[in-house]
Amino acid sequence: MSKILITSALPYINGVPHLGHMAGCLLPSDVYARFQRLMGNEVLYIGGTDEHGTTSEVGALKAGMDVQSYCDMFHARHAKIYQDFNLSFDFFGRTSTPENKEATYHIFEQLDKNGYIEEKSIKQVYSIDDKMFLADRYITGTCPYCGYDKARGDQCENCTRVLEPTELINARSTISGSTNLEVRETKHLFLNLPKLEEKLSAWVKTKEPFWPEVAYTIALKWLKEGLQERCITRDLKWGFPVNKPGFEDKVFYVWFDAPIGYIGITKQWEALDKEHRHWQDWWLNPENVRHVEFMGKDNVPYHSITFPATLIGTGEDWTQVDFLKGFSYLTYDGGKFSKSENRGIFAEDAVQEFPADYWRYWIMANSPESSDASFTWDLFAGAVNKDLNGVLGNFVSRVLKMTSSKLGDNVPSGGEFSDLEKGLIDTLQTKINNYIKFMEQMEFRKALAELRAIWVEGNNYITVAEPWTVIKEDEQRAKVILRTCINLIRIFAIVSAPIMPETSSKMLSKFNLSLSGLCNFDVAKEINFFHGGETFEVGDMLFERIAPEKIEEMKNKYGSSK
Repeated sequence: MSKILITSALPYINGVPHLGHMAGCLLPSDVYARFQRLMGNEVLYIGGTDEHGTTSEVGALKAGMDVQSYCDMFHARHAKIYQDFNLSFDFFGRTSTPENKEATYHIFEQLDKNGYIEEKSIKQVYSIDDKMFLADRYITGTCPYCGYDKARGDQCENCTRVLEPTELINARSTISGSTNLEVRETKHLFLNLPKLEEKLSAWVKTKEPFWPEVAYTIALKWLKEGLQERCITRDLKWGFPVNKPGFEDKVFYVWFDAPIGYIGITKQWEALDKEHRHWQDWWLNPENVRHVEFMGKDNVPYHSITFPATLIGTGEDWTQVDFLKGFSYLTYDGGKFSKSENRGIFAEDAVQEFPADYWRYWIMANSPESSDASFTWDLFAGAVNKDLNGVLGNFVSRVLKMTSSKLGDNVPSGGEFSDLEKGLIDTLQTKINNYIKFMEQMEFRKALAELRAIWVEGNNYITVAEPWTVIKEDEQRAKVILRTCINLIRIFAIVSAPIMPETSSKMLSKFNLSLSGLCNFDVAKEINFFHGGETFEVGDMLFERIAPEKIEEMKNKYGSSK
């Protein structure tokens, strides 16, 4: 049994996640965590809200709240959304806690002691109208490298180049829109990435060919261009005060303490059961832990370069990311999700319109792994109607209804397999092996295509076997066919569980069963799980078709980018 540490990007506190956030890190990390648990591995799946920085200060100001109360409110809102989406975090914490403060201070002190922290006076943008220094992401302008006119002061999301605010052309405040900005000199602390570049480069190169192209190429691009010192402090109130004499009036930059938040959140998890949980087992024992991270491509530089360099600089044996799964973007009808412009469906609304498993299936089947993907209501309804309702749901319903009406509410017994069943076993074993392989490799689109193909085999089998015809002349043969189909329902429930946990549970509850593992899955054995005589209930359909008029209602309600 392996120990697998799973993390994903920590969402900013002041916002509601949309489907793009779910597709870009949150849902894939959950699917992978569920899969690894099914494979019998020891999993620690950590998540939380990223709470420091100007984002929270400005959000609280606009809401007329103090910052702590504002973060408390949104943390609870995020937690509810992820619970509704059935994300199976072992612990969902936050970055503003004493545990993360302790971890941040320790790591900073080690970096400082080892000579990787420098003091510099820098020029920073001050908004005269807003009466404050502007955090990088609250300055917008034109990227000097690619010309993108909506680049932020910390990064251009178009070319992924990390920026300094003073590099932007035609800069303006995103708080007020004011261009009445001036550059003022202020003293800050920097992480000396150039001094760490040789060690970091050697570490990154050990990840080829294991990291996906999205993550590896971004990391190499950074190294090729040459690393620059990175400012890790800010002139703000909300954050961890810097634990260095002369800098007590500043706080750590959110991008310094946020990744350390994984460690801090693990400490929060430990605090709930100190007798049996030990954070060091996961973060200071790297040979026994495989760390897998899930990130949108805009976050990849911080987790492939900055955070690993931070840990390397401590000189301590921290667990580093072994596999960084980077994702491209999920767009809405070809454009951006925008709450203010009523364009796109956000996560908390999505689960009010349709069950979570509908979304989980569509998102994973259309995962933006190597390129951007686009959500449309027509594609979504098509997948629900054809794949979920037409292939999986219809198979479960027709099998149980037919068995109940013809033979009663017990699994039929007796009879021997024919060549048809033996061929089915071989085919399913191949497809399930492929499914497991693709899930292990985190090639989710391929895994979902294989999952659908597994369901299709059930439909192909019952179509060829024709139990509705056979039962008229050979009831014993019909019993074998229907018992095989009932066993297929259980198999489908197990392999579908990481993607659609509620649906899997509903399928298994028809037989009063709980979820079994996928490790060393032997179809020849599993297809004989029910021998005959076990009770079942037909119950309701697993899915409902989405009618054309419902699709039009959704388009009107949630807008279009066209």
